[in-house]
Amino acid sequence: MFKNYKPPYTITDLIVQQIASISEMVAELTIKNEELSNQFLRRDNQIKTIHSSLAIENNSLSLEQVTDIINGKRILGHPAEIIEVKNAFEVYERLLEFNPFSIKDLLKAHEILMKNLTNDSGRFRTAGVGVFAGDSLIHMAPPAKLVPELIEDLFNWLSSDIKVHPLIKSCVFHYEFEFIHPFSDGNGRMGRLWQTLILSGWKKVFRWIPVETVVRDKQSEYYEVLGICDKEGESTKFIEYMLNNLYETLSEIKSTEQVTEQVTEQVKVLLDVITNEPKSANELMSLVGLKHQLTFRENYLKPAIKLGFVAMTSPDKPRSSKQKYFKK
Repeated sequence: MFKNYKPPYTITDLIVQQIASISEMVAELTIKNEELSNQFLRRDNQIKTIHSSLAIENNSLSLEQVTDIINGKRILGHPAEIIEVKNAFEVYERLLEFNPFSIKDLLKAHEILMKNLTNDSGRFRTAGVGVFAGDSLIHMAPPAKLVPELIEDLFNWLSSDIKVHPLIKSCVFHYEFEFIHPFSDGNGRMGRLWQTLILSGWKKVFRWIPVETVVRDKQSEYYEVLGICDKEGESTKFIEYMLNNLYETLSEIKSTEQVTEQVTEQVKVLLDVITNEPKSANELMSLVGLKHQLTFRENYLKPAIKLGFVAMTSPDKPRSSKQKYFKK
């Protein structure tokens, strides 16, 4: 074991600027709402995180299907993909139970994430593994016999080098973890999960920030940057890439927060009962306990549609007698 192990990277001017911008954005969000306590925003972000993380790993379920699974509904889909959603939801729900500096907790999280999906969930791999983009090998991981030692070195650095900013530390860990590829399956999901955990230890607001969504939208760039860092032998480019993703996600959250501040109590009541399954206005009125149609439409339904939380099945015929509404 290399007791003085330090992952190689360089602090560039861009990284310094990114840290300053992200820290400023985090401070604004923290002052307004330390834990993004708006339950609708929090839930929505968690579902987006799970959907995006699994989509990166080729899970074909839609956001609506993932939402239905998390809400306890039955869907038509590949059994393994449904299990992936349920496992991911459980591990993200329990995220703050894990110690980011504990290898034991890392293995426990992997056991939850991959249960009923692999035969070695919660255990390091015992065979060689490579990372492929299509048919092309983009990274050959270190031999399996080195994995326990490499992970111990990485966790020792993570817990001991207190001078490193958490933003940098989380990105370096993410890259080094993917380089080691300690598990036979689930490495991408675990790397992104553990970065979220590290950042959540710095600021709890990161627990509710769906960085996975930006990574999914830039998936080819994600693998490209990993490949560049492998060739350069350091994680600088990956740090810059991930910090840019964090900033973009925070900017989107800030914009969404400004919109959700406008949500009235009536709209919140409607959002509590409406689902992805289309329902008529009368059905929704019954669910919220109202009998006065005009009050429902003006104070509940129209504001929810205007804010983008609710959509119509026939938007081109808003006054259709067959019109129904569903949660976006």
